[in-house]
This record gives sequence, structure tokens and C-alpha cells, in this order.
Amino acid sequence: MTTALLEHAYRSIDVGSRSFATASRLFAPATRRSAVLLYAWCRHCDDVVDGQQHGFAATATAPAPAPVADGDDRLRRLYARTRQACAGEPMAEPAFAALQAVANAHGIPVELPLAHLDGFAMDTAGHRYRTFDDTLQYCYHVAGVVGLMMARVMGVDDEATLDRACDLGIAFQLTNIARDIVDDAAVGRCYLPESWLDARGLPRRGFDAPPHRGALAVLAAQLIDAAEPYYASAHGGLAALPLRSAWAVGAAHGVYREIGLRVRAQGTHAWDRRVTTSGAAKLRLLARATGMALRSRWQAAAPRPAQLWQRPSVAFA
Repeated sequence: MTTALLEHAYRSIDVGSRSFATASRLFAPATRRSAVLLYAWCRHCDDVVDGQQHGFAATATAPAPAPVADGDDRLRRLYARTRQACAGEPMAEPAFAALQAVANAHGIPVELPLAHLDGFAMDTAGHRYRTFDDTLQYCYHVAGVVGLMMARVMGVDDEATLDRACDLGIAFQLTNIARDIVDDAAVGRCYLPESWLDARGLPRRGFDAPPHRGALAVLAAQLIDAAEPYYASAHGGLAALPLRSAWAVGAAHGVYREIGLRVRAQGTHAWDRRVTTSGAAKLRLLARATGMALRSRWQAAAPRPAQLWQRPSVAFA
């Protein structure tokens, strides 16, 4: 692993996600390196599919990755390069070299990165989400799978802990969906279940228009409430993690859950500007995560609720 590759990965997470960058600093050094390498690949794939740079629209000073032709072609190339990276072929592109380093070091099977790309395929295909289970399926691919890979990075792969890691990814994504409802609608995407829109009398197109913001705030709150049992389940997985990993995961858990709570509290104003957490709030949540990690050493975790969405099983090497 080269210094240039690590520098690329650290730059990617620092620019692409301040919340995850903050939490990643709590990991032990070796775990942090693998976590940011994995993030670099995930960020690259997301950017290529969406034509963005570090999760933001391209600008004159930060142009988007050069398009291959269209979304389907870009996605096919991501699948091909991901398979090649996991097969051990030489990788010149930093993102795929990063994935290769993490997969080799932690025995991550190719099925997981490919399952992550399946989530982007749902986007490029304009997939429709008729029920909440359909939305959870999407959350699994774009975020739950990342939780599974991160569990391996942290040195655990027992089925119960994998369930909890997947639950945290799903909770994160439900929070993202609630926060980004209006931004997503602007590019023609809707992850809200159509059954929810119908129940509130919202149109399939234009549901994000200002006159509908009251009903939309109700649905955002419904998403945040739906995320809560997944956050609670993920909390129960901290005991299986090394202490510093539990600290880092607890911090990410707290920061993202706080974002969701703020979205719910702001109601119809949740989309006036992007909801984030302040530096002071992050410090408070870091302190809380310290207590969470320490208490996980002796507190017994509650059983995982049977009604939570169940991930597909995957075999690690």
C-alpha cells in the first residue's frame, strides 16, 4: 500500500463526509486506514454514477469524473473494475487499488462490493419503491452492505454482529433519505414508498413542491421513526467490537441519529438548507460515544427484534 494511495483515501473522506471523517479518527490506526480506503472506493462509485465529485455537483474547480457514455456504461465499468480488483488484477486507479487492499487484508468476498453496486443499479434503472420493504432493500444495498464490509474491517464476522452492522447502515440510509428528500426529487429520484405517498394524497411527481411540505414533513418523521429500531439494534452490536472501534461506531451512530432528529424537529423547514451537526454538537456526541463504548463492555445487549428487515446471508473467507 503506497503513501499516495492513503493520501488519496484520506482526502476523499475529509472532503466527502465530515461526519464519517470525524468518527474515523477514533479507530485504531490500522482500522482507520482500512476504513478510509473502503470509503474511497464507495465514494468513487457514487460519484461516477451521479456525475459528482466527493458527493457534490461538479464545479469549474472540481470537475466531475469524465463520463464514459451514460449511467449504464459507467455502471458496467464499475462492475468490471470491481471484479478485477477483487480478483487480484493490477489496479492503477486509486479507488480500485483501495478496494483491493481492503478486500485482500480482511477477506471481503466480491459478493459484497457487487451488492453495493446493485444499489447504484437501482438508481440508474429508475427503480420504484412501492412499499417500505422495497425502500429497505435499497438501503441494504447502498449502506447495509457497507456496514457488513466495515464489520470485517473491524475484525468481526459472526452472524449476530453482521446483523447489527447491517442495521446501522440501514439506519444511516433512512436518515439520508429523510434529509435529502427534496434534493433527490430535483434529480428525479424518490425513495419514499409510493404507498406512503398515496396515503398522504401526494402525487408521484411534484410531491416535493412547497404546497406539499406539511405532508412531506410527516413522511420524513415517519422515516426517522422507522430508523430508530435499527439504531437501537446497532447499539447492541458495540459489545462485539474492539473498544476503539466501538467508540468510532458509537460516534457515527450518534452524529447520524442527531441529523435525523433535527430533520424531524425542523418539520417543513427541514429542506431550507442541508441539515448538519455543528462542531459543538459533534464534541458532545463524541463524549457520549465514549460512554456508549465503555458501557458496552459490561452491559448485555437486548435481543435483535425479529420484525426488523433481515439481510441476505453472505459467507466470508
